[in-house]
Amino acid sequence: MAQDAQQEAGEPAAGTAAPAGTAAPAGTAAPAGTAAPAGTAAPAGTAATADEIRHWVGQFLATHDPAAMPPGEFLRARFDAGLAWVHYPPGFGGMGAPRALQAVADAEFAAAGAPSNHPERIGIGLGMAAPTILTFGTDEQRTRWLRPLWTGEEVWCQLFSEPGAGSDLAGLATRAVRDGDDWVVTGQKVWTSQAHRARWAIMVARSDPDVAKHRGLTYFACDMTVPGVEVRPLRQLTGEAEFNEVFLSEVRIPDAHRLGAVGDGWRVAMTTLMSERVAIGGVALPREGGMIASAARSWRERPDLRTPGLHDRLLRLWVEAEVARLASERLRQELAAGHPGPEGSAAKLVFARLNQEISGFEVELAGQQGLLYDDWTMHRPESANFFGRGPGYRYLRARGNSIEGGTSEVLRNIIAERVLGLPAEIRMDKDVPWKELPR
Repeated sequence: MAQDAQQEAGEPAAGTAAPAGTAAPAGTAAPAGTAAPAGTAAPAGTAATADEIRHWVGQFLATHDPAAMPPGEFLRARFDAGLAWVHYPPGFGGMGAPRALQAVADAEFAAAGAPSNHPERIGIGLGMAAPTILTFGTDEQRTRWLRPLWTGEEVWCQLFSEPGAGSDLAGLATRAVRDGDDWVVTGQKVWTSQAHRARWAIMVARSDPDVAKHRGLTYFACDMTVPGVEVRPLRQLTGEAEFNEVFLSEVRIPDAHRLGAVGDGWRVAMTTLMSERVAIGGVALPREGGMIASAARSWRERPDLRTPGLHDRLLRLWVEAEVARLASERLRQELAAGHPGPEGSAAKLVFARLNQEISGFEVELAGQQGLLYDDWTMHRPESANFFGRGPGYRYLRARGNSIEGGTSEVLRNIIAERVLGLPAEIRMDKDVPWKELPR
């Protein structure tokens, strides 16, 4: 899964609590069929155990046969029962249980043959939009967006990066001008995964050019189907157009679709960015899973390609992949007690470096066959599939891992300043109004 958001390293870490005084927007009532019904199958609380989760899943399955129900109907019922995100609040897909018990619920549903919501297709919604909506959204916004997001009925994308604001996200130029109960948004976003399939987008725009760049931003949910939104494909090195550029021409966004306070968009975006890096770098993998799996399989299947030097490299990469896997497991356990922190930046940094080194090793191991490429056909996939293609694809696609979700250079700054406590880089633009900055 690829995302387009990146972050400047020099701004202090922001909290994740919803800002005080954020008024509930008007006009966000859920359309028919999207609001969760009153009551849940499982009691709310934080003292649930794994056995209790299994019991509640069993009760749900006794009255909801996954083999007999349409997948969408089953997923909506699971959400309403509080068994979608068990750690979310009651009424919003959860029951207030410990986050660590999510894996227990997922395993029980998988064993019963329950339909999937296809997280590989809706990863941006699950991993980035949902935590942001939960933290900063009103109850009306949570009711409207979280259920169809989780069931996969509405796909989300992320409108953050711009041609002139990638690593320096706070320098973005897309403008949002207040017009009564609406905002009129004009600008360009780039490297947007899923924009060609998305119904909604999480978006940051500049609402005040007269203040410093980090303080003049506001965060919105943008309906991708309204007039003025144009999506164009970006063909990549792989031949695919997995990403897009999005042009916004006087797009009207209701103030009811604003997340957080006016001018507080940077703080809201931090929740999205930290969640994004955990989603990319903290994926649960089995031992010898991920990119190292294909390299190890090729090594075992082609003894004629082995050399002592390649053997040494493979062993080193295998050990590093296992260390990264265990570190990600520790990160997920820490997340069970709260929100993601800067550790997610380290996980994402390691993920990018390892993917590139392992894919390079695999191409070299393949020898002359590594020069071949399977398919240059232009198409627009729903997600990046590293394992459905040959080593050439993995090698080319992994080049983007050190850019998407925050460049590796930016992430090193974050780790240095926020994890190691090293002095911050000198910045000359910190208190300068955005409109006065050279561009």
